[in-house]
Amino acid sequence: MESPGTAAFTVEDVMRRLVALSDRIIRAKIRPNDTLLRLINSELSFLRRISASTPTSSPRSFNVGHLEAVVHVLQQPSITGISRVCKSIPLSPSQSIYVDIVCSMNGNPVWFVVSDRNPRYLSWDGGPSDKHKGLKFKIEQVVDAASQAPVSLRPSSVVLFFSNGIDESICQKIKKEYASIDLEMDQFSYEEHELEHEWTNVVLGRSFSQARVIQIKVGLNRHETDEKNLSNTSRLDKLISCNRIDEFSDLSLGKSFSSLISGMKCWCCSLDYDTTPEIGLSKISLGEVSTKLVNLDTTAMIAIVSGISNGGTDRLLATSKSELIGRFKGNYEFVIAQANSEIQSPVISELSAVISGKRGIICQSVYSEFQELISMYGGPNEKLRAKCLQKLLKVVPDCPSTRLASLKTTRKLALKNKVVFGTGDYWYALTLTANMAFVRAVSQTGMSLYVSEHRPRALIGD
Repeated sequence: MESPGTAAFTVEDVMRRLVALSDRIIRAKIRPNDTLLRLINSELSFLRRISASTPTSSPRSFNVGHLEAVVHVLQQPSITGISRVCKSIPLSPSQSIYVDIVCSMNGNPVWFVVSDRNPRYLSWDGGPSDKHKGLKFKIEQVVDAASQAPVSLRPSSVVLFFSNGIDESICQKIKKEYASIDLEMDQFSYEEHELEHEWTNVVLGRSFSQARVIQIKVGLNRHETDEKNLSNTSRLDKLISCNRIDEFSDLSLGKSFSSLISGMKCWCCSLDYDTTPEIGLSKISLGEVSTKLVNLDTTAMIAIVSGISNGGTDRLLATSKSELIGRFKGNYEFVIAQANSEIQSPVISELSAVISGKRGIICQSVYSEFQELISMYGGPNEKLRAKCLQKLLKVVPDCPSTRLASLKTTRKLALKNKVVFGTGDYWYALTLTANMAFVRAVSQTGMSLYVSEHRPRALIGD
């Protein structure tokens, strides 16, 4: 039996964990967070009622451990494009399936099922009269639903995250049934607090050292089976050497821009990061390069070459308001806001962090649109930077992936954007964009996209 006061302390302890988890979600800017915060507030309300009415009683069950495990998965570096958390996925008007997380993992769409149960209470078959409570039944449900889901929602794999581990005999049964593989993830949860003098205090949270992560592939694994021909795609200009930055060293490109392009991988070298002998571009395995490609949309191209991003803000802000209004007309406020944002936080450093070490691709539609915009609105320096940037990129045909193409075209899901983002998805490349309205619209359908957001910048005739 518990001693008096122990149960009340347990309730308070759980409440503190929930409050800390809520703060962590907000501080880490996890999106979408509405469902998570609603579940946390519901748990807190439940525990407060228990604590107020019967302070010495212990709650029979609570979900803080499960919520902590979900947040731990969401904060993994490989997890992006989170579209649903702790929600059911509608598969048809009469059918849905609950999963804990719908997201992209290393660029691939996946469903996560998270369990925080004690491994002793996890059984494969369940009881004689309760087989639906066994893991076998639940895994079958999710995997079957994933296999039969509409193409826009279909994941490449289902990932099972057992935060407290799982019996090895059950792992072997899953492997036998589904040819599953084990994955590695960070074992700990971290919280960072900014301190004075530019130091950061890192607080170690809950340990997931016993966690077991199991991946079940749904259908064919794209990265291992697909080979796509990049040699048929065009270059914007002749191949340039690894010493490509020397070609532009005498030009006024700006230090930030020069640093960004020098960090990109060029297409004349081996597709592998290792120092292995150079291989041809005729066929590549996407398992080798999927995380090494970045798909630039028009907003990203403009942000990279913009005078605002490359030292032109002082000249811009020193220009009279009447002259700027005459030049930018209805976009005056938009441009000034970008200039002020640039002073506070330069955007090139953010773009460099995403692009560094990757090879760049753009689809034909982006190439055509960018060429038109730079010729109409770009200044001499912006056009020079555009020419330099384009030398590093490979143009690929407009080829939206099947799942993006399957989405119904609407005002928010415009065909042009489906082509741009869909081409990145087809190549399993990270798409760099400021067009988050389209990303949100796609997310509302339940589909995850492998994207990285940047702040917008405009051409200013610099």
